[in-house]
Amino acid sequence: MSTRTDSPARPAKGTTVSFGEHFAASDQFDAIFKEGMGLVERTAAYLDGPGRKEARALRGPIAVLYATESMRLTTRLLELASWLMIRRALKEGEITTEEARAKRERVKLRGPARTSHVKGFADLPLGLRQLIDASYALSDRIFQLDRAIAVVVDQALATDNPVGAQVTRLEEAFSKPRRRTIGF
Repeated sequence: MSTRTDSPARPAKGTTVSFGEHFAASDQFDAIFKEGMGLVERTAAYLDGPGRKEARALRGPIAVLYATESMRLTTRLLELASWLMIRRALKEGEITTEEARAKRERVKLRGPARTSHVKGFADLPLGLRQLIDASYALSDRIFQLDRAIAVVVDQALATDNPVGAQVTRLEEAFSKPRRRTIGF
């Protein structure tokens, strides 16, 4: 018969564990960081190599769509890479939490999106379509991680008004602007 003892890595009873902070300091974060940077590199190599040749062969609306979607892809990946770099710098102690928060405010992560709304997407070269799909999958994961990391409940509100704290959590979860009313 063994007895259980709390290890130093295990939080004390009643301590809240932040999934986001735990994840950002984990090997899983390192894996997503490598995946994200790898996707940036693969995209750059594609757009400078095979993608450039494929784009020259396109005509009319598909050529315009290729240019538009490759710019959107590049922009999306720059935002994701920025987010990843900020989180890594914070993890490595290169910046403070406040510096990370200020830098994060300039990053424009988009919510979940799909290519189904893009007319003519199936006519784009396979290489570009695969990169776009991979970027959306990574974007969705990072968007969810960002929300998990960023959830911060106002302690005064949580202490003074538990209903208001729950409303705040719901608003953060659904990204709706909060309307202040008397009593909240």
